Amino acid sequence: MRQHKINQQALKQINSDIKLYSPQPSLVQVIAVTKKFNYTAINSAYKSKITCIGENKVQEFLSKKKEIKELENKIETHLIGHLQTNKVNKAVGFFDVIQTVDSLKIAEKINKKAEEKNIKQKVYIQINIGKDPKKYGFDTEGLYKKIEEITEKKQLKLKGLMTILPFENDVKFAQPLFAKMKKIQHKVISSINPDCEFLSMGMSRDYIYALKEGATHLRIGTKLYGQRP
Repeated sequence: MRQHKINQQALKQINSDIKLYSPQPSLVQVIAVTKKFNYTAINSAYKSKITCIGENKVQEFLSKKKEIKELENKIETHLIGHLQTNKVNKAVGFFDVIQTVDSLKIAEKINKKAEEKNIKQKVYIQINIGKDPKKYGFDTEGLYKKIEEITEKKQLKLKGLMTILPFENDVKFAQPLFAKMKKIQHKVISSINPDCEFLSMGMSRDYIYALKEGATHLRIGTKLYGQRP
């Protein structure tokens, strides 16, 4: 079996960039994105003092979790891929955080399943800030009303916002969009939900711009592990 290990030089660079570019570096966490890598990638992340793990697919992580039982209470798992309605039952309570609440329908299904399990599920709201037709997420039109509705769901704990930007050759276009996300978060905290403290934005190619605008969670895979198989 192939071993997937964190590139220590890349991690050192990321940690240096966090200190250099983030207005609040102590709040920033790296999420090691282990999509398409086997469980050894998770082990390597933990050994490298990364305790946030990001997975895109419920089923894929189910198979990995069997191999990392000793890490269960030592890592925080985040679902960062689109959650299909037929996978809600498996995702709720299985992931510590579901970052991809991208519709009222999925929010209601998560809330209902959390109620059945008698738990409170931590969630982030996904916003399609770049208006990319290929990406999931709420549009900014009518956004605050929808966030209010999600906040009112008793089994959900809204902890943050997330976004995935459109792919562009020039990554400089990212910073104004990340700035918009920060403004939205400010408004949510001040007028809707003071617990919406996290901002998940920035990936391997654009995380520096996300840091400059106050990202608290960077979702990084390729830079840490290399190209996916």
